[in-house]
Amino acid sequence: MESNTENNVKQQQPAQRIQIYPPTTSGVSPFWIAKYERDAKKYWDQFYRRHQDKFFKDRHYLDKEWDQYFSGSGRKVILEVGCGAGNAVFPLIATYPDVFVYACDFSQRAVNLVKAHKEFNETHVSAFVCDLTSDDLGKHISPASVDVVTMIFVLSAVSPEKMPLVLQNIKKVLKPNGYVLFRDYAVGDLAQERFSTKDQQISENFYVRGDGTRAFYFSKEFLTSLFKEQGLDAEELGLCCKQVENRARELVMNRRWVQAVFRYSDGVNCAPSSEALSKSDLCCQENIKPKADAEPIKDFVVDMSEGMAVEMFGAPTNDTEVIEIELGGCDIKIKVLSKEYQHTCKSTGLMLWESARLMAAILARNPSIVAGKRVLELGAGCGGICSMVAVRSASIMVATDGDRKALELLNQNITSNLRPPYLAKLVMKKLEWGNRVDIDAIKAMNNEGFEVIIGTDVTYIPDAILPLFSTARELISSNKSAEKDQAPALILCHIFRRVDEPSLLSAASRYGFRLVDKWAKGSPTNESQSLISSWFPENNFEEHIPTSALNIMYFQLD
Repeated sequence: MESNTENNVKQQQPAQRIQIYPPTTSGVSPFWIAKYERDAKKYWDQFYRRHQDKFFKDRHYLDKEWDQYFSGSGRKVILEVGCGAGNAVFPLIATYPDVFVYACDFSQRAVNLVKAHKEFNETHVSAFVCDLTSDDLGKHISPASVDVVTMIFVLSAVSPEKMPLVLQNIKKVLKPNGYVLFRDYAVGDLAQERFSTKDQQISENFYVRGDGTRAFYFSKEFLTSLFKEQGLDAEELGLCCKQVENRARELVMNRRWVQAVFRYSDGVNCAPSSEALSKSDLCCQENIKPKADAEPIKDFVVDMSEGMAVEMFGAPTNDTEVIEIELGGCDIKIKVLSKEYQHTCKSTGLMLWESARLMAAILARNPSIVAGKRVLELGAGCGGICSMVAVRSASIMVATDGDRKALELLNQNITSNLRPPYLAKLVMKKLEWGNRVDIDAIKAMNNEGFEVIIGTDVTYIPDAILPLFSTARELISSNKSAEKDQAPALILCHIFRRVDEPSLLSAASRYGFRLVDKWAKGSPTNESQSLISSWFPENNFEEHIPTSALNIMYFQLD
């Protein structure tokens, strides 16, 4: 009885799931973590090149929140850390004409935007580039000369391990009993919740966005400890909650941020005041059930424009770009994942690879390869350009991929580019190599097998090679009676990356495939005997061969 039960359990276990780039829940790899740190300035430069001064709203709430720190006798000297496009700088000098503001950012483009602002005047503002984790702030500002430092949504962009370096740098120029005014993302913010469903976590509460910029989410305890260790004591500390509503998109986004005032106590300890704690409680209650005595909290303003808030917090964005390709006299326009977001994407199926361009061009020039045949494309990705070309000549055309997002984009691309009768003839199916359910579903629609199977850049992951050939063996036609150039074939076009040729040949042989022909640009071949060489015109298709590293391998069954 127990033995039968064990057998039933084994039979019910799901088949192995294989994708071109298998999903992972381990977070960002060490390679990318190092790259995001090393290229942080570049990603923020790209951010300001894209958004200019349109991302954040001008911060006119500063006087409502912190008037007592900016006003008073004498000329106040203010340091705005991470000044961006000047969204805090210019409201400050407009409200307090006597202040002088040092504005620094480690993005040159951001500093250029400040200097290009119509209100920029060197008698009121000194703007300069400075990476506070490595550059000496004292080279730009005299020691102990700043009354107030403003840090508005800036420290979150710094690696947690480097945050103490920023505070140490600030202390050099801050007067004893000077203040740091702080506002930044809090743990539990909607953006963090969305990040948790993706593979974008660098470390605890630290994530990378799609554009390469990073964001840390503060708890009150972490923030207090961080500043305390650097001699900066909390005078006020509040956790703020607010709903941002976008009626046009029917979205309600729960924002959470920490707001605090720290004093450079010069060794004198000071605990957060009860007033600050009370304000924190009221702020959080506003989002749940507003109270009559919570009026001051209504002045809290979200710092970014409504459209940009939607983008920042994970709502649908225009993260795709359109690539135009001319193939066989037809213009094809396909949507792919924008290059700006590809570095955080773990699916290779959302991009267009060089091998797909070459193979599609070959099929467009040589329709006889698939004419009247049952054709299957493995790992078609979101582009599907080989399938869209082949369907014009094939009797049956099935485009497959194991990534649902790739299939969603593929559906859009096929629908926008094909017209009847080809649109109805091209079938899309989900196929994870080695997945019994997916394989049987494709067999059910074509029990004779496929006469041509195509795969472009599907040999990237070593662990996927055996399932690739195993799946191809199950789905290829077993008819061996045809002539050599008409016998069922598996055609792979790729660049050798993680898997070399001997490994491919070994896996192919294991599942009954033998290499009949191969081609590589620049390699000598006997053109009179080479099937693949006959596909190329006399000009060698130079415009369709973006890299000399491309290879084509032509397999048939033993």
